[in-house]
Amino acid sequence: MTTTLATRRRARPPIGKVLAWTALIGFILVTLFPFFWMLRTAFSNGAALASDPGSLLPVGFTWGAFERVLGIATTGEAQAEGGSGASLDFWGYLLNSVIVATSITLGQVFFGALAAYAFARMQWPGRNGVFFLFLIALMVPPIFTQLPNFLLMRDLGLVNTYAGIILPFFFMTPFAIFFLRQFFLGISSEIEEAARLDGASNLRIFFRIILPMSTGPLATLAILQYIQAWNEYFWPLLVGSDNSVRVLTVALGVFRSQTPQGAPDWAGLMAAALLAALPILILFVIFSRKIVNSIGFSGIK
Repeated sequence: MTTTLATRRRARPPIGKVLAWTALIGFILVTLFPFFWMLRTAFSNGAALASDPGSLLPVGFTWGAFERVLGIATTGEAQAEGGSGASLDFWGYLLNSVIVATSITLGQVFFGALAAYAFARMQWPGRNGVFFLFLIALMVPPIFTQLPNFLLMRDLGLVNTYAGIILPFFFMTPFAIFFLRQFFLGISSEIEEAARLDGASNLRIFFRIILPMSTGPLATLAILQYIQAWNEYFWPLLVGSDNSVRVLTVALGVFRSQTPQGAPDWAGLMAAALLAALPILILFVIFSRKIVNSIGFSGIK
């Protein structure tokens, strides 16, 4: 009898574990619900959305919203499915986003690695004080630098150019320096000492030893910075309003405001947002394990 009661107690999961799993599942559902709703709206007929706004399934399932975004549908077909008739040069804006995000990422990873190496592995007067200033810069809201940067880009004649969008983010950020510095500090100094005995300079040690040993953190930083650059909205809106350099995030806002019929094309907008977010979601899913492992290995809490 005693053995049976003990077996039942062991088979019954603790109430705390059940509550924890319930809370976790609820949190996951709440987090994923906006993506589900975006998908449901994207596959809905815009003209039929108002007839059943609370439906969890697409209302009048159609691919029309994606056809409008990709420029396949005509204006008449778009308006027949509840679209506003507005045009969206999706591929052109996608190319602009790729150019801007890639350039910013390459610059931040390269120059951030150089600065992090100087802070972590080289001895020079005032090193800790300068690094402290960089840490303080992490707490400065980016909005405070937008107006000075805009005035600088205007005076340089870089408004509505790729350079004007890229330059304020190109060289380095305090986060990139802090992230890589934490990893560089963990590299054994004996490797550098052996290289110096062979006559290697600091630059040769950096390019031949430090960088090859840091591919994991460098890849992680590149992914994080690429996602941030891809999602940037306010600065590209401020200095890149021209169609030739307009990025996807800004284009989506313009597309929403183009409402000849008086109502936004919600199905088309959600389809465009889904297509714009899809590359980043795929990138994050593929490299999510590398991101988590590298952040933990770099010592960021």
